[in-house]
Amino acid sequence: MSIKITSKDQVNQLLDKYDYFLFDCDGVLWLGDHLLPSIPEAISLLRSKNKQVIFVTNNSTKSRNDYLKKFEKLGIPDISKQEIFGSSYASAIFIDKILKLPKDKKVWVLGEKGIEQELHELGYTTVGGSDPDLISSGVDFDSNDPRLNKLDNDVGCVLCGLVFNLNYLKLSLTLQYLLKDKKTIPFIATNIDSTFPANGKLLIGAGSIIETVSFASGRQPEAICGKPNQSMMNSIKADFPDLGKTPKRGLMIGDRLNTDMKFGRDGGLDTLLVLTGIETEENVKSLNENETPTYYINKLGDFHELNN
Repeated sequence: MSIKITSKDQVNQLLDKYDYFLFDCDGVLWLGDHLLPSIPEAISLLRSKNKQVIFVTNNSTKSRNDYLKKFEKLGIPDISKQEIFGSSYASAIFIDKILKLPKDKKVWVLGEKGIEQELHELGYTTVGGSDPDLISSGVDFDSNDPRLNKLDNDVGCVLCGLVFNLNYLKLSLTLQYLLKDKKTIPFIATNIDSTFPANGKLLIGAGSIIETVSFASGRQPEAICGKPNQSMMNSIKADFPDLGKTPKRGLMIGDRLNTDMKFGRDGGLDTLLVLTGIETEENVKSLNENETPTYYINKLGDFHELNN
């Protein structure tokens, strides 16, 4: 059964028990561009206890540099690039270090600038993505569009994530690359979240978009680089070896049972669910024992508020 954190003593027990605190961002630290209560103070409390904080997000629309700007804008100080693991960064690392795609090969991107920026930092050229011509010409789709028949033969990988400026042309071009060369071009997904919370609503997530091209092509992604897939956890443990040696000294904090909590649990970490995202206390109480988070709390800011 999950333990609800409601007292100062319980917060101090968490501070004594764990050295690594991994955080999802949207739904935990903020909702969209709205900072949740007492977040800077909660992070500062952890820093004062010499805890390692790590921010793990499935939002592929932003690069790590974008996240640094967002942390600063929202008033969360002293965050370093090395503490941020986004699905866009994890996907770029997978393509470079695991897939070992040569740098003279291009990556077709169904996604936003965050993916492109991380790939560019590693020396890759991207096509598709945020190309403004694909946005403007995709409004009035023409099945005779020459781009559907003139694919770039240098494309060596298809990487799909969340797309805000989605249209039929982008989906159709992505399908052509997934079918090209007898379906042999590697197909990578940043993450498979079906939805994400924004302004009190649920919006379509990357997984729902990826499922479209997956179903059309008859292919499943060879790798999924975001939570709950353990490729991201392995990258984190590689950067923080002590966490890899003693994962029970780590606590994964998130707002989603099927991504954040599973991610932590499968990685050998204990888990803390916050109720500021999409889950409710009723959801927690209805779970099977093997699905329950170790703890749950009304909001992350309670670390600070309960400790005062």
